[in-house]
Amino acid sequence: MNNTMKTPLVAILRGITPSEVEAHVSLLIEEGFDAIEIPLNSPEWETSIRLAVERFGSRALIGAGTVLDVASVDRLSELGCRLIVTPNTNPDVIRRAVDYGMVVLPGCATATEAFSAIEAGAKSIKLFPSSVFGPDYVRALKSVLPKQVQVFAVGGVTPGSLSDYLNAGCVGAGLGGDLYKAGQRPEKTRLQAKAFIDAYRQATATR
Repeated sequence: MNNTMKTPLVAILRGITPSEVEAHVSLLIEEGFDAIEIPLNSPEWETSIRLAVERFGSRALIGAGTVLDVASVDRLSELGCRLIVTPNTNPDVIRRAVDYGMVVLPGCATATEAFSAIEAGAKSIKLFPSSVFGPDYVRALKSVLPKQVQVFAVGGVTPGSLSDYLNAGCVGAGLGGDLYKAGQRPEKTRLQAKAFIDAYRQATATR
């Protein structure tokens, strides 16, 4: 299974159904995404995650979002998940995911939460909701975090604002409603995926 993220953009497929997994995930991978998150408040999420792992686990980091408890981490490990994304900072969830060798992206809003996540073993954190805090907050937070800790912007990031977060010190982002909305056609997913990949490549071309 793939346990790396070459392009640090996580596709958040909230609300996707099992019958839609094949079409949307395949297009995302074709356009350059290699990290896929299916939130646990999506319908029939176990089936969707199992399908995604079986079909795409060798080509992308397949994981789950809105993970709130240790029992869910245990079940996700059984399904073959390699990525755990949370909306909050729960040290027990982080430790369990780390114990399984998963990539864990815990949601943090403050320096206190960020350091709690790092102490629990997180190597990356998810600043959520990023649109509320903005790039200046990223700069302030990054100034006190260990240099090796990667920050992902999640929540309200668009192709137009992605470069602002990257320039502020984020390594990447989690992309939700501006990439995928429940029920949208695969063609729309492809267009949005291309817009985000192009924005990322342009923002990082001179680095």
